[in-house]
Amino acid sequence: MNQLKLPDIDYAAIAPILILFAGACLGVLLEAFLPRKHRHRVQLGLGLLALVGALVMVIVGFDTRTVTAGGALAIDGPTLFLQGAIIILALMALLLMGERSLDHGGPFVAQAAITAGSEADRRQAAREGGATEVYPLALFAIAGMMVFVAANDLLTMFIALEVFSLPLYLLCALARRRRLLSQEAALKYFMLGAYASGFFLFGIALIYGFTAGVATGPDGTSGGVDFATVHAAVGSSTASPVLLFAGVAMVAIGLLFKAAAAPFHVWTPDVYQGAPTSITAFMAACTKVAAFGGLLRVLYVALEGISWDYTPVLGAIAILTMLVGAVLAVTQTDLKRLLAYSSVANAGYLLVGVLALTKDGLSSTMFYLVAYGFTVIAAFGLLTLVRDADGEATHLSRWAGLGRRSPLLAGAFTFILLAFAGIPLTSGFTSKFAVFGAALDGGQSWLVIAGVLTSMILAFPYLRVVVMMWLSEPGESTPTVSIPGAFTAAALMIGVVATLVLGIAPAPLLDLTNSAAEFVQ
Repeated sequence: MNQLKLPDIDYAAIAPILILFAGACLGVLLEAFLPRKHRHRVQLGLGLLALVGALVMVIVGFDTRTVTAGGALAIDGPTLFLQGAIIILALMALLLMGERSLDHGGPFVAQAAITAGSEADRRQAAREGGATEVYPLALFAIAGMMVFVAANDLLTMFIALEVFSLPLYLLCALARRRRLLSQEAALKYFMLGAYASGFFLFGIALIYGFTAGVATGPDGTSGGVDFATVHAAVGSSTASPVLLFAGVAMVAIGLLFKAAAAPFHVWTPDVYQGAPTSITAFMAACTKVAAFGGLLRVLYVALEGISWDYTPVLGAIAILTMLVGAVLAVTQTDLKRLLAYSSVANAGYLLVGVLALTKDGLSSTMFYLVAYGFTVIAAFGLLTLVRDADGEATHLSRWAGLGRRSPLLAGAFTFILLAFAGIPLTSGFTSKFAVFGAALDGGQSWLVIAGVLTSMILAFPYLRVVVMMWLSEPGESTPTVSIPGAFTAAALMIGVVATLVLGIAPAPLLDLTNSAAEFVQ
């Protein structure tokens, strides 16, 4: 009688993922049994502790190169680097989430605070509880992202996609001040995300159908959606490419949706505007790292043999993404929507690095993801500090003359905007220089020309904000600037300092990305 053979699992290699899932499950139990008044402090502490523990395990095992869990997970240089980046950026975002000042209309509100009778009751309910479920939800999302960048087959990647997407749909609906706008944004994100997931899953089925007709194993077996099998089938001359190209197109839709690439970007401005700002920062940084991590592995490992076929199509998408993001950013009057279209444009710049299809392209893309993550979290963190009676003041006109009211905040935001514009001595310049240089070396000069031209267009909305802050007269409606709490101040300091350091001394991180830029198969 044959006995079921369990897959070999390297628990040390997947320890960061296990720590985060354990922390998320423990957070759910604490949410159920812990008294409401203690939840916020305990949940935040647990979340930070789980992230720090996972980061320590990533650092300890940074030299690990293995395929484990029955071939479902590949732990290699890009996996560990991207997992470390996700954790560090998530730590900054969690600090923003933890800043729950009731007087400033904190970012989240418990259901009890919504339904309580009097204003005093609502304030007391929010003070005692808040939406403390945000912390286990965030941990589940982070753990899903960790699996996503390590996935070594398409089914594991799909499961990880759902694991980190579903908590994000809920997190987007937790805004306190503008509940209807927040819930509308979450519903749009959920509906469009469901369609994208459907395309992704159907693409997996088509790719499996393609590999089923090719003998890829040493014993003549065929069929599978693991990247080694797909890679071997792609290199076969006996297979029909119709199913492959159709499947790749559908899988690409799912990945490009998460990366906010045009024309799959339509959810981005509404969700960025409606979600709590700290959640928006979390999505803008961590989700982009996860999405491009998965895209890199699919293109560089599974589909390496058809790079000549997909490069023109993805190149056209990259140009469209840069153009849409840059042009529509010019027309925005809300800063969160402006940063949303900026995120779309930056997805296009990242695609330029991806399509270099070289080791330098891989390393420069990973560098760009980290540099952009630090900058965008700092940008959204600064937005949380400018408030009026209705909450955050994100309309562009409200920031007129802010440089005279609060020169420190205006100076920091100016520096961040200059980094987005790619001005020298900022991380934005070094990251764009890295991806454009890699693309030139990879023969993609047409993408670099488009990237430079759209960068010039995109500089206009950033500089317009700078001019309004410093050269306009403050009006009576100019909002007040809050003094940041310890958590927000820490996140802002990390983001601004990292943006500066990666602009003037990027060599250590570039060396690290270069040493990590090698996939195992």
